[in-house]
Amino acid sequence: MSPPRVRTELPLALVETSFLASTASLAWLASFYLSLTPILRLFLPIPLALATRRWGHRWGWLGLVTTFLLLSVLMGPPRGLAYILRYGFLAVMLGYHWRRGTGWGMTIAQAIGVGTVGFFAQIGLLSVLVGEDLWLYVTNQATGALEWLLDRLGILWQPTVLAIQVATVVLVMINAAVYTFVVQLVSWALLERLDAPVPPPPHWLRAWLGLDDA
Repeated sequence: MSPPRVRTELPLALVETSFLASTASLAWLASFYLSLTPILRLFLPIPLALATRRWGHRWGWLGLVTTFLLLSVLMGPPRGLAYILRYGFLAVMLGYHWRRGTGWGMTIAQAIGVGTVGFFAQIGLLSVLVGEDLWLYVTNQATGALEWLLDRLGILWQPTVLAIQVATVVLVMINAAVYTFVVQLVSWALLERLDAPVPPPPHWLRAWLGLDDA
């Protein structure tokens, strides 16, 4: 009886996932201690998304757990959990859809939900850690900003607390959509060279960028 054939891709998947989890951890670490946050923020989900894209969602979740453990050792569990909530779940979701070839519209629509839930989960986590309601702080800051804008525009309207909260949620959703769109665009341009292509942009975007061969 011949011995069972060893799956040769298993060691490669393990090594790649570990390396990409380390890369995600170092990027998050650098974003805290170096003045490169606006640039690095675009790349924070890409390592774990690439691991999921290449090897499947199980390896993506393994990379997510590994990243959390590394960040917990380097920076403490709260900051490790902050990465998971803001970028980790988004990364696994992106990699899953890239592997399936899902269109950009569906991917961004789901990313809005994941990003919005992650934002408010992080707000809740920080509120517990500092012992204050940070959502109330965010609402107060948004109220002040909106009142300043209305005053400059000469609009006599006093926004209600509910209107401020709804507007804040809408802005969070818009931010999630724009961020995912840019990450998709960067990943499409970058991962093609790593033999892990992501679904191409919509036709209108390719035409607008002058990349449509038609």
